[in-house]
Amino acid sequence: MHTSFASRMNILRASDIREILKVTQNPDMISFAGGLPAPELFPNIAIGEIAKEILQTRARTALQYSPTEGYQPLREQIAARMNALWSTRLNAEEILVTTGSQQGLDLLAKLFIDEGDAVICESPTYLGAVMAFNVFKPRWVEIATDDDGMDLKALEHALHTANRVKMMYVVPNYQNPTGRTWSTERRRGLLALAQRFTVPIIEDNPYGELIFEGDTPRAIQAMEEDGIVISLGTFSKIFCPGLRIGWIAARKPFLDRLVVLKQAADLHTSTLDQMITSVYMETHDLEKDLMQKREVYRARRDAMVSALETEMPPGVKVTHPQGGLFLWLELPEEVDARQLLRVSLDRRVAFVPGDSFFPTTQRKNTLRLNFSNMPEHRIVEGVRRLATAIKEMIVPAAAISD
Repeated sequence: MHTSFASRMNILRASDIREILKVTQNPDMISFAGGLPAPELFPNIAIGEIAKEILQTRARTALQYSPTEGYQPLREQIAARMNALWSTRLNAEEILVTTGSQQGLDLLAKLFIDEGDAVICESPTYLGAVMAFNVFKPRWVEIATDDDGMDLKALEHALHTANRVKMMYVVPNYQNPTGRTWSTERRRGLLALAQRFTVPIIEDNPYGELIFEGDTPRAIQAMEEDGIVISLGTFSKIFCPGLRIGWIAARKPFLDRLVVLKQAADLHTSTLDQMITSVYMETHDLEKDLMQKREVYRARRDAMVSALETEMPPGVKVTHPQGGLFLWLELPEEVDARQLLRVSLDRRVAFVPGDSFFPTTQRKNTLRLNFSNMPEHRIVEGVRRLATAIKEMIVPAAAISD
């Protein structure tokens, strides 16, 4: 059968992370690949009790169609949490509940991007955003990024020279994939440039509450008054990813258009899942849950950093995230992380090659590691296996050069 697909399918490919996760189903495999929360921390018993209560007392609401904007009590709770945590000044009417923050990325791409428009991003950046935006065939403009955020001089030059810049996409808190966090100075500089060139900022913040040390970073959206910043949030990392509850926070001119786009996509996010999330926050201490997650993830991060410092050969650079789920390795130039992955999988340890996170440039000597989904002893063993694989890759290259 001959089928003619849309031309956009020629530029899309399956997520490296999803493909690697298929390989990691083997229980002997130590996986640092996915950004998976620790399942032992899910409040499954409490969720079961809440779902039962909702279905016994409010089934007509929970199982019915509901407003596209979202379940009103949940929208109010999200706005209140953001205002308390990030010093924003939002109200419930500026919150759109989405089916995970990934849907938020898709809706924003539909809102802003025509084929050939420029999207400015960190280098590297979040793979899920690259996939969502690539459907609409943008031109990517990658900006060099260090431990404090984007190079603002390079960003200003790009804004001066790139045509049809539609938005700037950033993950300023414990970034996926690097774990880096922007300084306040860089955040203010980014905002000043956005206002000067009238380019919206998409502030993606899935990890901001998973803070291990230091002060809570101030949201870019809290620094501005004119509504040029649109932020994304999710309950996937702080509650349960399977419920698929995320949100977009934006001023009304943006939000009204996003509502129309969501109506065309799925009408509304699961009413039952929204109600479960809302009732859980009403009846349980989400902050206490987060304290437990932070303690567990901090211990796992420390185990991974310590093991990397002990096991890795000279020439391997490692980030030291102050929160989130990931850290980033830069290998010697001669090591190709995709070739390393094949060797590593033979040793039953998985990771994500770093070139997946660069929309246009090729940085083949980088990789991302996740530390949230493995206990400490498995992390230590996995790093040992990975280090052995890296040493195998470095030694032959060094021998050739000799």
